[in-house]
Amino acid sequence: MAAGPVICAEGYVFELERRGYLQAGAYVPEVVLEHPEVVLQLHEEFLRAGSDVVVALTYYAHREKLRAVGLENRLEELNRKALELAKHAAAPSGALVAGNICNTWAYRPDDEAAAAEVRRQYTEQVGWAAEAGVDFILAETIEYVGEALIALEVIQSFGLPAVINFSPIYEKSKDGIGWAEACRIVKEHGADVVGFNCARGPATLLPLGRRLRKTVDGPIALVPVPYRTTADAISFQFLKRRGGSSAYTLGLDQHYIDRDEAADFARRAEALGTGFIGLCCGAGPHHIRAVAEALGRRPAASRYSADFSRHGLLGKQVKSHEKQFLELWK
Repeated sequence: MAAGPVICAEGYVFELERRGYLQAGAYVPEVVLEHPEVVLQLHEEFLRAGSDVVVALTYYAHREKLRAVGLENRLEELNRKALELAKHAAAPSGALVAGNICNTWAYRPDDEAAAAEVRRQYTEQVGWAAEAGVDFILAETIEYVGEALIALEVIQSFGLPAVINFSPIYEKSKDGIGWAEACRIVKEHGADVVGFNCARGPATLLPLGRRLRKTVDGPIALVPVPYRTTADAISFQFLKRRGGSSAYTLGLDQHYIDRDEAADFARRAEALGTGFIGLCCGAGPHHIRAVAEALGRRPAASRYSADFSRHGLLGKQVKSHEKQFLELWK
């Protein structure tokens, strides 16, 4: 981060659902076992687009979620395969590899049995990631400060750096703590990077990032979803379809940001002093390339960045008989 922001491509489960390899609803990454070549391809696409990190696809690959889809007996197999794929993808370029844990849906405040179960699930996943030799653990989409502290404790027990990202769906955490304060708490407990991922788009995450920057020292993370959230719908869970029904998740396409908006977010995040920048659920490689180019990078995929000077009607060599149609395009 001393040399500039770390770019982290996320949003694997949405992208793989869109490609037809993962079921919306459960969002369990069965694709790791059923089509590992597809996961590897997406890792490579994100790297070509400019990601500095390969995130192992172990999001929602914890015991609670796999139990829900009848795959609990393949828990270790899935996690180890996802880590193997991430390591394989990262090896040629030397990209960072992140082990990945997330909210468990098992946590309940002031419930020691629930806390023990969360700790057990995190210990399993972080243990396998440590054995695989990951560079750090990304704990994300966490909504309770109590659960984040358990995640951090487990990560620290394995001696790994910790990026702890909350999902700021509501105005406060589910245990009633303001988001900047939540980050301050986990930072004081030793998290290496703190911040936010998912839920909010750039328009509603950047103001929260400004408050965070004033609250904590050291590296912060901003990883929004690529959707146009608003003051009335601060998180993509609250966006509506044109007819008024909920857009989450299959109706979200109409709310997409474009590449210029992704680039603008990256520049604004960097100006805040953000050290860990990415995009989450819904992001594709084209968004990540826009982020990378906005931060002054030229990844491999930039070879194919747009050049409309070569376009038949918008370019420099427009034939005279075609020019009459150009006004209609403006």
